[in-house]
Amino acid sequence: DLHSFPTRRSSDLEPGAEKMAFEATPILVDDTLFLSTPTDIVIALDAVTGKFRWRHDPKIPRHVRYAEATSRGVSWWTDETAEANARCSQRIFIGTLDARLIALDARNGGPCSDFGNNGSVDLAAAARPTARGEYLVTSPPAVYRDLIIVGSAIGDNRGVELERGIVRAFDARTGVQRWSWDPIPTTPAEASTRGWTDESARKTGGANAWSILSVDSGRGLVFVPTGSASPDFFGGERPGLNNYANSLVALRAATGELVWHRQLIRF
Repeated sequence: DLHSFPTRRSSDLEPGAEKMAFEATPILVDDTLFLSTPTDIVIALDAVTGKFRWRHDPKIPRHVRYAEATSRGVSWWTDETAEANARCSQRIFIGTLDARLIALDARNGGPCSDFGNNGSVDLAAAARPTARGEYLVTSPPAVYRDLIIVGSAIGDNRGVELERGIVRAFDARTGVQRWSWDPIPTTPAEASTRGWTDESARKTGGANAWSILSVDSGRGLVFVPTGSASPDFFGGERPGLNNYANSLVALRAATGELVWHRQLIRF
């Protein structure tokens, strides 16, 4: 009965209210809807009545001006080796505007303390952060077996030497990083074979996967859509092919190994 399902407000305000956008697609697990607000508050609702079951606020810094102010949703994972009613045997994962990967108990919204540092992993440190609020996660992580795979969003076109758009996989139980894939070369030899110059590969950033990753569990592949390398609208600082920017990339989901790529735009 749709008439009995109430409208719910997220009570999500600031920072940068003029930029905030509700873009989350709720996920349904059994009889519970899970969704996120633009500032990464995670909400669980009874799917039949709309009643709140729990609400978790990760308390992102509200004074920071973020490159974006949205969250496109959360992901769900179940531990097939755990007792059915064990704490955090079912987990909700979200990437945040302040570049954390957070694991929550799907039953009550409490942090899973065995994951990373009391329930979260810092994603920014390894990405060469240049400005606070410009490296963030806005899309739900991908899930492959016991791995949680995340890309990132980066504030576009503000310079050449920006954050690197690495894609990483973390152990769903512990938060330990299992693999990392960088769309930009990390050595002179790699730059040469991939159609970059060494200087541009060292300076540039971006080529990040801000949108949703897709997983083919049968073939063991994760499909990664990448954006432009920095700076976005001027390629003179990065001559060559710039593989794997502006591409659709297939990675081996268990290892991060490149399987194939197709560059869709070259500039």
